[in-house]
Amino acid sequence: MIRAISRNLGGSTLARRALEGGLPDWYLPRPAGGADWSAVADTTSTEFAGRAWLSDLLPALQPSGAAADRLAAAANGNGVVITGGQQPGLFGGPLYVLNKAITMLEMADALQIATNRSVAPVFWAATDDADFVEASHIGVVRRGKLDTLAMTQPDLGGRSMINTPLGDVSEQFARLEEACGSAPAAGALEAVRAAYTTGASVGSAYVTLLRSLLEPLGIAVLDASHAAVRTAGHNTVRRALERADAVAKALVTRSKEISGAGFHAQVADVPNLSLVFETLDDATRRRVPIATAASAARSSAAERLGPNVLLRPVMERQILPTVCYVGGPGEVAYFAQVSAVARALELAVPRIVPRWSGTLMEPQIETILDRLGAGIADFEDPHAMETKVARESVSSGIRASIARLRSTLDSVSNQLRGDSQTSEALARSIGTMRAGVEHRLARLERRYAAAIKQAGTDELREVALVRATLYPDGDPQERVLSYVPFLARYGNSVLDAMRVEARKHVAGVIHGD
Repeated sequence: MIRAISRNLGGSTLARRALEGGLPDWYLPRPAGGADWSAVADTTSTEFAGRAWLSDLLPALQPSGAAADRLAAAANGNGVVITGGQQPGLFGGPLYVLNKAITMLEMADALQIATNRSVAPVFWAATDDADFVEASHIGVVRRGKLDTLAMTQPDLGGRSMINTPLGDVSEQFARLEEACGSAPAAGALEAVRAAYTTGASVGSAYVTLLRSLLEPLGIAVLDASHAAVRTAGHNTVRRALERADAVAKALVTRSKEISGAGFHAQVADVPNLSLVFETLDDATRRRVPIATAASAARSSAAERLGPNVLLRPVMERQILPTVCYVGGPGEVAYFAQVSAVARALELAVPRIVPRWSGTLMEPQIETILDRLGAGIADFEDPHAMETKVARESVSSGIRASIARLRSTLDSVSNQLRGDSQTSEALARSIGTMRAGVEHRLARLERRYAAAIKQAGTDELREVALVRATLYPDGDPQERVLSYVPFLARYGNSVLDAMRVEARKHVAGVIHGD
């Protein structure tokens, strides 16, 4: 049975300090316990009382099944939502996308009990993002090695992912399918096949896949590039344009505060540009200059304008009754700047909580680790375990011979140094000789190990498989590998295992741990 193992979220020193609660000037305090969270939910739901926020956003959500039911319950009276999101990634992106969604679900369930009100999780699919490089690739383990699946860069720079054609990804899908193996739970793979069709865009395929996987769990998926989102958020975006100069000054001040405290600002300041993107007639995007921001606020249509990464959480908090945003380490870090934006706009400051971080441990991988006497941490160094196994694979005869050479070297060196005719200068020469021979012996050992590495052994191939599965390219599994093969091989048992660990994490978040 597959297992989920919790790991430290990691991140920059800024993110770690924020999660420790040590930066109250830049982050809202995290509520501790049901009463605190109920107070936050009361304030949020009161702000949205009488507003038809769900009706406004329904075209961008198009929820069904359990997701539709939870949204309707949250919109009927004093309900609230938990949000989180991610920009598009090939075939749904890496594992941490699923980790984030599962955290949102568990957070919503736990707060529903703690606050005695309806709470719905809403995944914000950032299809308005224009970073094709980030969206174009995903890793899988195929034939015992990491295989990076990548789309071809179209000649459409500057377009958002909703306006970037997917093209033909049949070859990449074939490799994904091979990585899934026999795929006894083939539903996830079929969902990918149905979503990633030639006529889709990078963004629309992502939304289609996420909805097919997350809606049955009760998680709604919002398409951020939809006109309904632009219309609902237009007042916030227009306000950001009207106050562009004040926002820019607030961000410069905050960046100086961050660097002055010994941290690094996650999002670099861009002089003379507002936090608003405008979509042009050719579907490319550009940041609205501060000099023309006021004019754009008056004349640009709502569907042409959208927020950048620092404005988005502020806008999201204005159009959804959000009690908290579930984010990864990078998001935690840049929320130090988000609060400066919100205060410059005199709008509510969004609250962020950390997502659950974990590693999926398959039975085959666990068996190999047991045989090696190793753990997950032993594979953080991309070469250490292979080097260790290769050295241990050198035959006992060769190791014994090298040991005898060392023993003889030590014995002879000591005899020479102890001889009455050996002066202090000669003793130093003997020491230098001994160090030189020891260096050559160590190099001989490494060459034997390197030869074994090059030739390969069954044990080394197992080590390579474990490394590709747990720390592909030296990075944590969740940041590189697709979740689709795991779902295809293990079905709902993957989600069950993740939910158990995420539930523990969420309990700590709610109680302020």
